[in-house]
Amino acid sequence: MKLVVFDCDGTLVDSQHMIVAAMERAFAGFGLTSPGRAAILSVVGLSLEQAVRRLSPPAKPAQVTALADAYKMAFGELRRDKAHEEPLYPGVREALLALAKEPDILLGIATGKSRRGLAAVLEREGLTGLFATLQTADNHPSKPHPAMLLSAMTETGAQSHRTLMIGDTTYDIGMARDAGARGIGVAWGYHPIADLHAAGAHHVCDHSLVLRDDLMRLLQDLDQ
Repeated sequence: MKLVVFDCDGTLVDSQHMIVAAMERAFAGFGLTSPGRAAILSVVGLSLEQAVRRLSPPAKPAQVTALADAYKMAFGELRRDKAHEEPLYPGVREALLALAKEPDILLGIATGKSRRGLAAVLEREGLTGLFATLQTADNHPSKPHPAMLLSAMTETGAQSHRTLMIGDTTYDIGMARDAGARGIGVAWGYHPIADLHAAGAHHVCDHSLVLRDDLMRLLQDLDQ
């Protein structure tokens, strides 16, 4: 059995506009200057409190928690506003559906989102029943700690050398490396391609429209 685990933000869905807008609202609510778009996107993939901590040093723990709560509130408000969207990248749905049809492949997600946030995305896109394992920031250390991926492998019975971790950040690649799996980067997310390679990505997929073909080829390589 092969396991293919995906990150969510920046890999499956393009949520950058909502993430940046929500973080800007959170900081503004406390009279703080926004860290800026590039800085905000650089921490996507980390658990929320760790991301906020990096964006607001040397904030005290209480302020980090308050900012994280303000971000969650702002993100929820934006999600209810039809002017803001976090759509699937082109070709992602087709790739997921094709992989799900393969009898020897299981799908999973490992994300810095909360369980509630992930559930909202999957329900909206009609993908709720597609994944054998869902790992979120609610009960795991932040990436690049390998806990989420290790739990995904334990839940599905997959071996590390037959597991792919697909993500757009160096945190995803580091998590894969430390879990003994292959880290596959994607070029359409929030970390530079050069950084993904430097972090040890086994491969970087150039465009979401070729995600299906790239993954099918990489999965065939696992049989060699």
